[in-house]
Amino acid sequence: MVDFDPAIINKTFETTEPVEVKADWIQHYCKVVGETNPLYVDEDAAKQGPFGGIIAPPSYAVTFRNGRHFFEHVPRFGRRGFDAGKDVEFVAPIRPGDKITLSSAVKEIYEKTGRSGSMVFVVIRSTLKNQKGEVVAHIDHRFMNRP
Repeated sequence: MVDFDPAIINKTFETTEPVEVKADWIQHYCKVVGETNPLYVDEDAAKQGPFGGIIAPPSYAVTFRNGRHFFEHVPRFGRRGFDAGKDVEFVAPIRPGDKITLSSAVKEIYEKTGRSGSMVFVVIRSTLKNQKGEVVAHIDHRFMNRP
């Protein structure tokens, strides 16, 4: 069984400064990824849509970054490891003018045995909130370590 201090689970270790979302950032993102949905790229069409204006595509949530000290707080088990993927839960639209903060905490730590041996997984949950304190997305960063 992997040994760690259970007090670190769900304890927020980092919150970023707010980042204001700009309409041209959304437009640029859409252009780069080939997104053509009018809700994201056409102001007139978006005004007629369910959100009353341009919103960012859900995948835009992954463009927000943790702060400089993020990896200092990720528990390590052993000397080797890698990024084992991300899960993203989209909760509410991100709009131009929103000021997004991202806070991160250790969500869970678990051990598995695979074909290549023992592995310890650390899941860091980053929660994105707008200026009203509303959650717009959760991103679970999964890291694998070899003990």
